[in-house]
Amino acid sequence: MSESWFEQIPNGTIVTPQGFQAGGLHCGLKKTECNDLGVIVCEVPAAAAAVYTTNLFQAAPLQVTRQSLSNGTLRAVVVNSGNANACTGQQGEQDAYTMRAETARQLGIAEEDVAVASTGVIGELLKMDCVTSGITRLPAAIGGEPEHAEQFCQAILTTDLVKKEIGVAVQVNGRQVHIAGAAKGSGMIHPNMATMLAFMTTDAVISAENLQQLLRTTTDQTFNMITVDGDTSTNDMLVAMASGLAGHEELTPEHPDWEAFAAGFRQVCEYLAKSIAKDGEGATKLVEVIVNGALNDLSARAIAKTVIGSSLVKSAMFGADANWGRVIAAVGRAGEPLNVNTVDIRLGDIVVLTDSRPVPFDEEKALQYLQGDTVQIVVDLHYGEGQALAWGCDLTYDYVRINAAYRT
Repeated sequence: MSESWFEQIPNGTIVTPQGFQAGGLHCGLKKTECNDLGVIVCEVPAAAAAVYTTNLFQAAPLQVTRQSLSNGTLRAVVVNSGNANACTGQQGEQDAYTMRAETARQLGIAEEDVAVASTGVIGELLKMDCVTSGITRLPAAIGGEPEHAEQFCQAILTTDLVKKEIGVAVQVNGRQVHIAGAAKGSGMIHPNMATMLAFMTTDAVISAENLQQLLRTTTDQTFNMITVDGDTSTNDMLVAMASGLAGHEELTPEHPDWEAFAAGFRQVCEYLAKSIAKDGEGATKLVEVIVNGALNDLSARAIAKTVIGSSLVKSAMFGADANWGRVIAAVGRAGEPLNVNTVDIRLGDIVVLTDSRPVPFDEEKALQYLQGDTVQIVVDLHYGEGQALAWGCDLTYDYVRINAAYRT
């Protein structure tokens, strides 16, 4: 991916692309006074696409959003935090449809133009009096300024410590096109089709079909390559909306600027994915696994995700322990073909294994490196041309503390 194809926009937000506004407020779902209800609105019908969790227990909002997206367009997405509205039966489904209907009424748009997303505790019914009251106040909270994007970002957080947002610009037919994103996610993170909650906006001219294909491909390379704890949520959803207000020739894979747009699109996804991994519950560092020389890219991805998801590897990273044995054991159990005699492993630039045999290294230097806030594990299999990147975090005492008392 060439960085010359795009530039990151300083202080870029979900409302940077033309045609988008956002907002957020506190409606009473959270015990604190933090925002817990937000909305993104497009002034025109936007081409839209989405990917969802593959967990069989899918929350009610996903069913509603699927129905809204059946025609490939959206005008808005309404989001609540503090309650997942998952495993809540017929009442939960009805509540999700009520959220959609009330949002549409307040914005003066069709119900089918509204997507719904929820995040929080599973198995509890929404306090719909709080939700509907909050939705009636949303129009007054909506705007196109950075502070409105900030309020939206705060509204989608649960155990997150920081907001996650980015904007980039690319050139299409000589015109500047914006791509932006915002996401939440800190625990129950092991995407397998989508991730947590993430939202993307762009003013590019692109069909819903091409946006959907790009979203799926890019998700596999970014959001599907992160893990915090190996758990796939019931509510994971990634929604992308394109207003088309940049006014250039329609983007297709045959367009001369398609690669530039795809690179910018991937940059937004990768930045958000890495931000989620770095903000994993209790995490003290971002861990990046690079796999080279696998049979193919799919094989490399499987190996990289096995290493990044290993509790033993994650624990070693927390303890700054250069225990490469944890890494090679994960590589070996990934179920992918390899030559057990040709594996090299590095921790940063510190070589610890060559041709599957240990190499003497400076333990103190390794300790200092592993105590940093970003750690890179490089595995070279010398077996094929496959490559992959995966991101995660260390496993700490605080992860157990946070999740032992999540409901209380």
